[in-house]
Amino acid sequence: MNPEPVTLPGWSLAGILLTLLLLAAASAFGVRRLTRESGKRRDGEPDWSLPQIDAANDGGSPIHRWEVRCKLLGLLGFAFLVVAIENWQTAAAACGIAVSLIVAAGLPFDRALARLLAMSGFLGMFLLVMPFSAPAHPGDLLIRFDSLPSLTWNLRGLHRALVICLKASAVALLMEPLLATASLTRTLQGLRRLGMPAIFGQMLLLAHRYSYVFRHEAWRMATGMRLRGFRPGSSRRALGAYGNYLGMLFVRSFERTERVYDAMQARGYRDRFPEPEPQPARGRDLLLAGLFLLLGLGLLLADRLIF
Repeated sequence: MNPEPVTLPGWSLAGILLTLLLLAAASAFGVRRLTRESGKRRDGEPDWSLPQIDAANDGGSPIHRWEVRCKLLGLLGFAFLVVAIENWQTAAAACGIAVSLIVAAGLPFDRALARLLAMSGFLGMFLLVMPFSAPAHPGDLLIRFDSLPSLTWNLRGLHRALVICLKASAVALLMEPLLATASLTRTLQGLRRLGMPAIFGQMLLLAHRYSYVFRHEAWRMATGMRLRGFRPGSSRRALGAYGNYLGMLFVRSFERTERVYDAMQARGYRDRFPEPEPQPARGRDLLLAGLFLLLGLGLLLADRLIF
């Protein structure tokens, strides 16, 4: 038997939609502002490089000194356990633990906030769609608006959307201390020592390094087009210019790839990159990894047994 819905006036639906639109606009404004601020050097000139994943790897916090393999096992295991949570209370606690980890590592919040703001548009769609699309189950609280009697708002759908948003935010926040507290080379070395094929690590390292070069090349070509009088648009001439731009960008990238590979061969590359000295795992590293696994397991048990 389906529950009887509660009827609300039509202006309440408009208020809900307006609130969601204001949140989306605030998120878009925040992303734009953070992008502008991060794109400035100290002298005020624009910085056209991408932010480095391991920009804060020179810190001295316990998270920075944590052995990479133990850190990967501990934080990724914690993230997988968080994904299995089904209640907003434990998901919010996972977010709190992730924020505490960022504070303990002494990392700036601007990059973590930018990551959350970039996700907000996608996650906001869950908050907008799931309350209206969740099927009615016995015990659900349904809300119907008198101006749209065929539209029913299910609070259980809102709860599930909120849990998804909190879990995604917790995992996204965990990526900052996981990746930013050690050099990318050492992180990939840890993944290889855990069993990842070495070729995958080399591909990731090259893709990370040359993404900066690719973006600068694209910006330089776009600047040259503007200086020669190109104006963006949807005309046939503009579309042809876009096609030439993408084609030349692909050709130049392919030629650069060949030059880079030839340079690597000339410098003695034989299917392996030089790696730093392996960092030995100490007892406290294993203890910290076990602590985070127990934290994740405790949240999952509390989610199943208490809430």
